Formats: sequence, structure tokens, C-alpha cells
Amino acid sequence: MLTWGYARVSTDSQNLDRQIKILTEYGIDERYIVSDKASGKNFDRKGYNYLVGTETSVAALRENDLLVICSLDRLGRNYSEIRNQWEYITTVLKADIKVLDMPLLDTSINSENNLDRRFIADLVLQILSYTAQKEREFNHRRQQQGYDAMPVINGRKTSAKTGRVIGRPKIDYPDKWLQVYQQWKNKSITAVKAMHDLALTKSIFYKLVKKYENEIRGDTQCS
Repeated sequence: MLTWGYARVSTDSQNLDRQIKILTEYGIDERYIVSDKASGKNFDRKGYNYLVGTETSVAALRENDLLVICSLDRLGRNYSEIRNQWEYITTVLKADIKVLDMPLLDTSINSENNLDRRFIADLVLQILSYTAQKEREFNHRRQQQGYDAMPVINGRKTSAKTGRVIGRPKIDYPDKWLQVYQQWKNKSITAVKAMHDLALTKSIFYKLVKKYENEIRGDTQCS
């Protein structure tokens, strides 16, 4: 049985030293501490993939190995996905997990009443997943209520506190739009030439094309 440590920070500018110190003090050899500097939004991370394996690589974690992390958010921030990964590690790979700052999350085979431990860990994860989902829904609802309450100035939602326009800036048609658009539509010029003449990026050019053609269709239907 090997004991592995996993440490993660979200960006390159953040430091892993504190987590690595905690893991080594727990007794894990630094050779078996795997780390990532990557967002916790998903589990597509080089170090983590080394531990659990991918479609093209074998998992470093083997049956009866123990994976130790300092806190659950070092594993990830999406609790629904954490539950899936937890089940994969403990059920498919048949390894164990220990979260140092949350003793209830410990499926270690050395723990007494291991079946109870697994049940409690699963229950805690379900509660955390539910709570996180409710918090996301609450935050989204609160943000939407705040947005709905904002005054509209010059046709745009504007923050009453800062005076800033909220949302993406409105895209206006550049000078010579109609002329260049008709040339492009008649295949007199290429799309690349049209973008160059209008000083537009590819994405903005086609957004304006879609917007303009929708407006034309709307005018035709109304006439």
C-alpha cells in the first residue's frame, strides 16, 4: 500500500509550499506528492490525471493505496463532480481517500468500522453537493434580481452605484458597412477582404452579418 498526497492551487502565481509541508508532516514521501497549478472547476489536470489515469494511461493509484489531501476544495470546487471522482477512486480503483481538515471524510482501510466510514463520507459529500448547488442557485437568483432592478440608460442596463454599463458593449455597424456587405454578398470580394476593409475581427464580422440579416428579414415581414 502506498500513501499519495495531492496538492493544488488555482494559478501559477500561487504557492504549493503550505500544502506540501502539511502532507510531508503527515508522513508522505515527497516522491509521492502530486500537484497541480490549475483551476478546480474540472478534473482535467495533468497531476490529477496521473493519479487516476486516463483513457490512454494507467492510474498511479492502486487498490488499497491511500490518497491524502489537505482539504476537499484542493480536490475540486464542483461538488457534484467531486462525488463522481470520489466514487471512482474508492469503488473502481479501490483506493482510499483522507481529507485532513475534515476527519469525517476518511475511507482509510485502517480505520475502524470502515463500512460506516464510507457511508458517512458519502453522506457528507451528498450534503456538501446539495449545499453548493443551492448556493449557486441562490447567487444566480440574487444576481438576476440585481440586474433586473438596474436602471436603463440609453437602452442599456447601468449600475446605479458605479454608472457603468452592464453586459457586453453594443456592436455598431462600421462606416461603409452596407457597401462592403453588398460586395461580399455579391461575391465581389472575399470575407477576408470585407473584414479588412471594415477593420473587424472574424467573430464580430459574422455577428454583424447575422444581426443585419435578421433586421432585414424583420423589415420584410413587417412590410
